[in-house]
Amino acid sequence: MVLSGFLNAMFGCTHKNYSFPLTPKDRHSCSAAGTTGTYVVCLGCGKEFPYDWREMKVVPSDAPQPEKRHEAVKSFVNPL
Repeated sequence: MVLSGFLNAMFGCTHKNYSFPLTPKDRHSCSAAGTTGTYVVCLGCGKEFPYDWREMKVVPSDAPQPEKRHEAVKSFVNPL
């Protein structure tokens, strides 16, 4: 336990273990949920990450919202 805390302090957390995806009732109550509406928490360090239910993966916090990504794909596939 002490060794893992020391390694985490020296090199940072690897974020390999996450909680089950959480969806708060109020998107504004959690900054990580603001991107997709759902987030996960790293069980090693407690950092929150946006989670995309459709893709079933953690997404970068600066990624576009899923609805906007799908609209971009639709316009690419079916140009006007």
